[in-house]
Amino acid sequence: MSDTPTFPTAGGALATSAAAGAAVAFGLAVFIALAGTAVSADKYAVQVPNGLAFSEFRGFEDWATVAVSQSGDLIEVIVANPVAIEAYRSGVPGNGKPFPDGSKMAKIHWNAKKSAEAPSPTTVPDTLHDIDFMVRDSKRFANTGNWGYAEFDYEPASDTFKPLGTGAGCGYECHTIVKAKDYVFTAYGKR
Repeated sequence: MSDTPTFPTAGGALATSAAAGAAVAFGLAVFIALAGTAVSADKYAVQVPNGLAFSEFRGFEDWATVAVSQSGDLIEVIVANPVAIEAYRSGVPGNGKPFPDGSKMAKIHWNAKKSAEAPSPTTVPDTLHDIDFMVRDSKRFANTGNWGYAEFDYEPASDTFKPLGTGAGCGYECHTIVKAKDYVFTAYGKR
């Protein structure tokens, strides 16, 4: 008897773990090929066309909160990496200085719903809607105010993310109205 683990296959035969792993990898490759690069079972494998990859923001789930906001039927939390948080705490952008290169921010959008448990009417997050990212890199993004942007829409039925937009400059146009604040809308809330 072999020490190699085996698994049942669709036809009832047994496959080794290596064969099963190859079959899973092949299936995932076929899924990605059929879907194009638009979605992936691994959020860190997607990127906006010719632009930022989700993987450039690995760990964003644990970044410090800058502030929260609400836009229409969406609840949003804005988080930032330690480089951006340190800049915020030193007074950027209100002091007229720009964020340093390496500053990264994420805005996580959820659909809003009324809490069923809270004793008074309370709006809480429901399903994930999308995640937006921005990174300051004056070498890569000199043409877009030194910031690169990405939006990834969440598709709950497949538990996947789909890149939105045409590249890392896709958020630049709307951010130009806050050029004087280094293209950043959200102020660091007093705490």
